[in-house]
Amino acid sequence: MPEAFWQALNLPGVEWVMFGALVAGIVRGFSGFGTALIFLPIAAQFLSPVWAVIAMATMDVFGPIPAARRAWRDCHKLDLRRLLLATFVTVPLGVMILRSTDPEIYRYAISIIALLMLVLLISGYRYQGQVTPKTVYGIGGAAGFMGGVAGLPGPFVILFYMASPHKPSAIRANTFLYLWGFDIMLLTALAIQGALAPTMLWLGLMLVVPTFLGITMGSAIFNPDKEKVYRNVAYLVIAASAVSGLPFWS
Repeated sequence: MPEAFWQALNLPGVEWVMFGALVAGIVRGFSGFGTALIFLPIAAQFLSPVWAVIAMATMDVFGPIPAARRAWRDCHKLDLRRLLLATFVTVPLGVMILRSTDPEIYRYAISIIALLMLVLLISGYRYQGQVTPKTVYGIGGAAGFMGGVAGLPGPFVILFYMASPHKPSAIRANTFLYLWGFDIMLLTALAIQGALAPTMLWLGLMLVVPTFLGITMGSAIFNPDKEKVYRNVAYLVIAASAVSGLPFWS
């Protein structure tokens, strides 16, 4: 195996990073969301901001492959192009900021963002305005910038794009494919800027296993009749992860 593989395997705290991927996968399996909100606050305790984002993007880029064909069939292609085009413009700007972000500031930021997102999810907030093509471009641009800065493009897309008049299947497919496209753009931007560390690529590949295992476990235990219970559990796990990631604990 390459030296970078062994470096990834022997990183301090790598077992906790893998545990974070497993837990994030379980929650995603029974709730459909929460991967970054759970994984990043845990990973940022042991990895630099750029490394944590590389590991998560690499881990996530392989997950959607089996379901991509169906999502492409269901998606609203014009809106998807708008989201991705705007993201393409703003991701590199976000990555430039990420590369110069102090690790302690990043940990505070990622935990606070996760907690704010949690509050919005619990409150049931949804964007009430009209979703026009310009709005979709704005959502894509904001999501791309936030994704580049913190690895969290989802909040803008989930909270605002969900107000779209499209069918639920199209919204799910667009969100699914958008996040996949974002991961590819993020890794590309990091590579162009010379920040794509081979050690983190290997770590991300290793994290595919606990992520898939977690998603499988979460999907297996999911009971549609108890959806509210699973959602509340997801909220608790996100809260615990976000609080544990705050720097003042260490």
